[in-house]
Amino acid sequence: MATAAKRPKVTAGGSPAEDGRADPLSGFLDWCEKVGLELSPKVYVSKEGTVSDYGLLAREDLQIGEVLFTIPRAALLSQHTTSIRSLLEKDQASLESQSGWVPLLLSLLHEYTASNSHWRPYFSLWPDFSSLDHPMFWPEEERVRLLQGTGILEAVDKDLANIQLEYTSIILPFMESHLDLFDPKLHTPELYQSLVAFVMAYSFQEPLDEEDEDEKEPNPPMMVPMADILNHVANHNANLEYSLECLKMVTTQPISKGQEIFNTYGQMANWQLLHMYGFAEPYPGNTDDTADIQMVTVRRAALQGASTEAERQLVSEQWDFLCQLEMVGEEGAFVIGWEEVLTEEELSMTLKVLCMAAEEFKEFKEHEGWEEDTEDEESLTLSNETIPRLKASWKKLLRDSALLTLESYRSDLKAEQDLLNDKVAYGKLSPREQQALQVRYGQKRILHQLLELTS
Repeated sequence: MATAAKRPKVTAGGSPAEDGRADPLSGFLDWCEKVGLELSPKVYVSKEGTVSDYGLLAREDLQIGEVLFTIPRAALLSQHTTSIRSLLEKDQASLESQSGWVPLLLSLLHEYTASNSHWRPYFSLWPDFSSLDHPMFWPEEERVRLLQGTGILEAVDKDLANIQLEYTSIILPFMESHLDLFDPKLHTPELYQSLVAFVMAYSFQEPLDEEDEDEKEPNPPMMVPMADILNHVANHNANLEYSLECLKMVTTQPISKGQEIFNTYGQMANWQLLHMYGFAEPYPGNTDDTADIQMVTVRRAALQGASTEAERQLVSEQWDFLCQLEMVGEEGAFVIGWEEVLTEEELSMTLKVLCMAAEEFKEFKEHEGWEEDTEDEESLTLSNETIPRLKASWKKLLRDSALLTLESYRSDLKAEQDLLNDKVAYGKLSPREQQALQVRYGQKRILHQLLELTS
C-alpha cells in the first residue's frame, strides 16, 4: 500500500472546549462508554503507529465483515440532536443557505463553547481548531504560488466568499436574536471559519436511498464521534454503514494485528482532499486522482485552431449549441482520471460538435442534436484503450486542450519529478509545499498521459 495520506495534526491549546483533562483521549473513551458507543476489544485508538494524529489500530487480526464499533444515533452531533434543536427548527426558514450547513454550524458554535455540552469530551480531542491547515487558512500569496492551475484557488475563493456571506447575513442576525445563547464576541467569524473547516474535514453525510436520490435534497452533514478518528486512503480497509438505530464501522479487507484501519471519504481526487481535508495522498497512492480540463479551455483550443473568421464564427455557434444542450458551461470542467474520462458523455459530444464541418453541423443542429445511431457506440467511451483510436481531429483538439491546461501551472512536470525523487530536497519542503506538490504532480502525470494517448 502506498504511504497513507496525512490529516493535519491538531495541537493542544486553551479553548472554550478544553475540559482540563491531562489526557483528552481517556475522557473521550469514558464518554463513549456512557453514551453506548461500543468499541470492539480487537481495536484501539492511538496516536502511536498512525499516519497522522489519532487513528484506529488492530489489536489482533481481523477478517472481512467484522464490526469495529457501533455508534447509537443519540451520540451523533447534528442539528437534530443539539440542545438548541427546537430553536433551529423554529427558525428553519431563516437558516437556509447555499451550503445547507448553517444549522449544523450553529449547533457546533453553541456546543463547542457551552461548558455543559453533552459533547464536551468529544470536542476535547480538538482543543484548537486553528491548527486545521486547509488552503483557506494559507496566505493568498502562498496559495497562488503553490496551487495555481490545480482548481483549488477557485474553490477556496468561493468558500471564503460564502463563509463571509453566511456569517454576516444568517449567523450574526440569528445570534443577535438569541443573545442568551450566543455572544458575537466569542462566536466570531474566525471561529466560524474554523468550524467550517472542521465540518469539511470531519463530518459525514448519510447517503440517500437509491429511490430518493433524484427527488430529495442530500442529507445535511453531521459529526460522528469515533468514525472521524479514522484516517483515509483510496485503498481503504473499512467502511461506515448506516441503519435506523445506529452506525457501524465494518472491515472491507482482512487486517493484520498492528495495522492501521482506514476509512474512505469517497472517491476523492488529491485536489479535493487538500481543499476539503487539508492533506493529499502521496503519489502513486491515490488511484482516484483526476485532472480537470476547463470546458472553456477546449473552446479556446478550438478557436486557436480556426484559421479564418468564418471558422471562428462556426466554433462560437457550435459552443452556443453545446451550451443549449447543457453539455458545457462557462464554469464547468471535463474530468480526466487515470484510466478513463469521468465526464465522457459531455467531452465526447463537445469534441464531436467542435470538430464538425459547417454543413455537418447545420444538419446536426436541425435534428436538435439527435441523429441516426450509425456510429459505433465505442466512439462515445473515452478510456485509455479507446482514446488512441479517436478521429485525428478529435485527438488534436483534446491534445491542444491538455497543452493549454499544462500552461496554467507555474512549473513543469520534470522539475516536480526531480524534486519528488530527491528525498533530501523533498524533506526540506514545508508540509504545505509537500501537499501542493503531490496535487500538482498527480494532475500533470494524468495530463501527460493524455498527451501520449493523443499523439
